[in-house]
Amino acid sequence: MNHRADSEELREQSIGELLKRLADETATLVRKELELAKVEYAEKGKRAGLGAGLLSGAMVAALLALGAFTAFLVLALDGALPNWAAALIVAALYGIVATVLALRGRERLEEAGGPVPEQTKETIEEDLQWARNRATSAKR
Repeated sequence: MNHRADSEELREQSIGELLKRLADETATLVRKELELAKVEYAEKGKRAGLGAGLLSGAMVAALLALGAFTAFLVLALDGALPNWAAALIVAALYGIVATVLALRGRERLEEAGGPVPEQTKETIEEDLQWARNRATSAKR
């Protein structure tokens, strides 16, 4: 339907009919915006969950590094050079693993973005602009 025919149809309706139509369209719009927000939050949650999992892996690797470092300190105090050197190498390897996991986890969390559903925000702004345009054209 073109804009002119739609405008003429609206002018022929009573205030009550127009208000009912407005209420129906508003309810439909709100329902669709809520559906969009749910989908967007679910996607963000999946990405954030993966990042949190990687950070958990980094924490486990860091704990292992701490254990190896503890073994290093004990063996270094014992004075046996080969033992403490081996323990230091193991601690360094676990530390590298923890660093890599932490950096990747942080990247994933940043990719997930903030908690605001951006697409829903954009469509609500578009809907408001559309409603303003309709209100302005109805006044003419």
